[in-house]
Amino acid sequence: MISHRQLFFKHIAQTSDVPLQLEIERAEGIFMYTPDGKQYIDLLAGISVSNVGHRHPKVLEAVNDQLGKYMHLMVYGEYIQSPQVVFAQNICNSLPESLNSVFYVNSGSEATEGALKLAKRYTGKPKIVGHKNAYHGSTIGALSILGDEYFKRPFRPLMPAVEFLEYNNNNLLELIDAETAAVIVEPIQAESGIYLPEDNYLLRLREKCDEVGALLIFDEVQTGFGRTGKLFAFEHFGVVPDIMLLAKGMGGGMPIGAFVAPRQIMDSFKNNPVLGHITTFGGHPVSCAAGNASLNVIKSEKLFDRALHGEKIVRENLLHRKIKEIRGKGLLLSVDLGDEQLCQKAMSKILEKGIITGDFLFNNTSFSINPPLIISDEELLAAIQLIANALDEI
Repeated sequence: MISHRQLFFKHIAQTSDVPLQLEIERAEGIFMYTPDGKQYIDLLAGISVSNVGHRHPKVLEAVNDQLGKYMHLMVYGEYIQSPQVVFAQNICNSLPESLNSVFYVNSGSEATEGALKLAKRYTGKPKIVGHKNAYHGSTIGALSILGDEYFKRPFRPLMPAVEFLEYNNNNLLELIDAETAAVIVEPIQAESGIYLPEDNYLLRLREKCDEVGALLIFDEVQTGFGRTGKLFAFEHFGVVPDIMLLAKGMGGGMPIGAFVAPRQIMDSFKNNPVLGHITTFGGHPVSCAAGNASLNVIKSEKLFDRALHGEKIVRENLLHRKIKEIRGKGLLLSVDLGDEQLCQKAMSKILEKGIITGDFLFNNTSFSINPPLIISDEELLAAIQLIANALDEI
């Protein structure tokens, strides 16, 4: 009988020649299990998706309850659906007053696409300013503002009128000019290897955007929903965006994304043309029910505080001569070994120990630690010890 592994290579489109090939039969909390029963501690959380852990009981309850009522009814925005409106209210109540209108999509890439369209439609301007070493998705618009040429070159020509800043470089802000519709930035840059803003960089962006009439877009796809020690990462820095992108940890494990903006800006999609942005499955009722349950768990259990506590445990206990630096905030952390080959060997050895970590698109000397936020002190310390053991053996 043909195995799932064989079917994987026969029928599943591949994105590289070296997929991880880890077959998971079930997952619970912070753990994943293979068909032969091997247990893995998940320190990746599906790249910051499973913030409340795998199969959280409150999320499962909400999903099952919604399945008993209805699933897809109509394209987004036409019918009044309780899961959508309740979740949108919960999101907006968790944000500054200006961010009061939610447009649901299915993923982070789609959130990027919708936000770029919204910025151009509202401002009437052509130019988008992005950042080097930034990732916002792989669709054509999102790829256009991706800050690394290696991933873009084979797909050119892309969206025109795009320029790039260097994250934390206040000397390049003159690129933001009167033709700029929007500047897009991660409040904490992730795929570069987790870098925090310095020298009031986000505030300088805010001031420059206000000066020239551009919108400021914060990509909180990976940093949102408690991951960095606040419900949303921008709260650390006291700068409020005009548009915010959400996905990943938004759905408690279900697929969903959104962009959030002031009603005045979002209403630009209502005319000239009508249906300025549309989606069939955005705001799927089951995903919204799951997302609302997940957000309630994050807030009621203060998992953002748990993220800061977890960061403290990592920094105080993951001490090894081969580690050059630990960067990040909350449980969005990067362990830098300073050498690409050493990092690859370390990640392989860590996986052998039963720990799942991740690498970065634009940083080949670091691996990530961003587990489900429900991870206990004992579980995190056990994982840290296994990582240290792996580093000893390479």
